Amino acid sequence: MSISFQSLGLSPARAEQLEGLGFQAPTSIQAEAIPQLLAGRDLVGQSQTGTGKTAAFSLPVLETLDLQLRAVQALILTPTRELAQQVTQAIKDLSGGDRRLQVLTVCGGQAIDRQIRSLQKGSQVVVGTPGRILDLLERKELHFDKLRWVVLDEADEMLSMGFIDDVKKILGATPPQRQTACFSATMPKAIRELIEQFLHDPVTVSIKQAKAAPARIEQSVYMIPRQWSKLQALLPILEVENPESAIIFVRTKRTAAELTAHLQEAGQSVDEYHGNLSQSQRERLVQRFREGRIHLVVATDIAARGLDVEHLSHVINFDLPDNSETYIHRIGRTGRAGRDGRAIALIEPKDRRLLRQIEQRMRQPLSIAQIPSRSQVEALRLKKLQTQVQEALSGERMASFLPLVHELSAEYDPTAIAAATLQMVYDQNCPQWVKNDWDAPNSSNKPVLKRQSADKPQKSAIASNPRG
Repeated sequence: MSISFQSLGLSPARAEQLEGLGFQAPTSIQAEAIPQLLAGRDLVGQSQTGTGKTAAFSLPVLETLDLQLRAVQALILTPTRELAQQVTQAIKDLSGGDRRLQVLTVCGGQAIDRQIRSLQKGSQVVVGTPGRILDLLERKELHFDKLRWVVLDEADEMLSMGFIDDVKKILGATPPQRQTACFSATMPKAIRELIEQFLHDPVTVSIKQAKAAPARIEQSVYMIPRQWSKLQALLPILEVENPESAIIFVRTKRTAAELTAHLQEAGQSVDEYHGNLSQSQRERLVQRFREGRIHLVVATDIAARGLDVEHLSHVINFDLPDNSETYIHRIGRTGRAGRDGRAIALIEPKDRRLLRQIEQRMRQPLSIAQIPSRSQVEALRLKKLQTQVQEALSGERMASFLPLVHELSAEYDPTAIAAATLQMVYDQNCPQWVKNDWDAPNSSNKPVLKRQSADKPQKSAIASNPRG
């Protein structure tokens, strides 16, 4: 039985909100850390980047904040400005956009006066780098009298960057009754000494990495141009990849339903698989998938656990997961029993940090593939048509049409008759999206598809979901 967020001690409202954001089930670090933090324990978490630790500490913090109190209640220290900005955005996402919550990022490279004004207005959560946090403390613009939480995120990185003394000064300025969590991929001596000095009887959670994906799985990344939607890129990719059977992973049930409808409209053999389906509906879909009556299934992570298909040719990450461990579990569904597998990810500009984490976890860069152009798609479809014609030429039913050809030959050249017939067959079997005008490749050698007004739904989860 899978663990739910609510079973970890989170409120039903928070658990329901997480499901709406696409968080279907907790990762290992989340499952072990959240109950301990909610119980009021100090915690040491040893886990790699990309295991879901941001949610592991953010969710307990959000559960315990007093949103009526406009004072700093949680301090999160990070080694870099980029990570601070990422954590800030993650907390805002996890809060469901609650307007009462004020999260402030404080780090170098930004105007300190603006940060001071935000502190004066009242922020419950401050996320920042040690240098800027210490600067604000020394200016007496940052006050810890209401502070309840301190989180050290990627503590070993702060050590390697020379911030350990600043971190100690900051911890020394915090109230002794605070709750403290320290997350670090490694535990060098200086970090262990810091833990002994500043954490009170901490519980330790250590997460082993999942095994890397087998070498027989070929992985490719398609970079989505800013003027494209992922759906526009997926259609030509599917045409060229021509998967025998594939799971397309998405974050939310809403995206699963919308993407399935779009793909069915484009002529794909596809169905959706998510938590809203009844048990009987799931069983029927799995049976159809195994029998090859449908070739594509659009699924959320939690639902896909029931999709155990022995010979899965492709795994397509329409939406990247939150962490690299889930990515490895996803793509591990293909390439089984000694067979080759294919894993594809669609990457928008906002996904690039996640992609770097995955590449670090895989210990290899993922190959970048070019989105197929219209000429490539048309050439492939014509090649398939040629194969079909060759098969028909060796069939018995061809003789039934020879009288019609002889009759037309009295007025038209036989070559023209054959070409016109092929054109009719091609056009009748060609989906509308292939017929749309595509621009020539741009300067980055990626084709640009002209958007049609009908391709811009105002409230589509595919187009507007901030998390993919």
